Amino acid sequence: MKPLNSPLEIGVRALVLLSESHPDALDLAQLALLDHAVLHSGEFDGPPSLHPDLPARSGELGLKRAVLEQALLVLIRAGLAELKADGTGLVYRATERGPAFVDILEAPYVLRLRERAEWAVHEWIQNIDVRATTRSLLMTPPAPATTSSFEVDHG
Repeated sequence: MKPLNSPLEIGVRALVLLSESHPDALDLAQLALLDHAVLHSGEFDGPPSLHPDLPARSGELGLKRAVLEQALLVLIRAGLAELKADGTGLVYRATERGPAFVDILEAPYVLRLRERAEWAVHEWIQNIDVRATTRSLLMTPPAPATTSSFEVDHG
């Protein structure tokens, strides 16, 4: 099993995002972009990034969708999320069990993830066009990797 960006890892991140937006729902495009934003929040004038800046990070956004769909199916099967149709299309929502499950996760990474999810859901995504931002990120050529913009948080 690949540990990074596996359905399990992305599923935890998706559940944190869905729990933060609960009871509001998010569509797949919103979830994919929010996941990218919480990992690379420093690039979007948010908290320090959780993951380091990599040259091909825009490519990870394009590949994330398929794994994210697998991850969401795992959450649905576990009763932590649900898929609904609304006026905009198919959307995902945390069930009542979703936020309760997130609340018992105590790993430092999850605590930092929750901080960034709060920022991304309640501040960042409110001011953007999801599809235009995704398109822009996918069209941006890879930047050289830097270590200076990555803040290592061991807390």
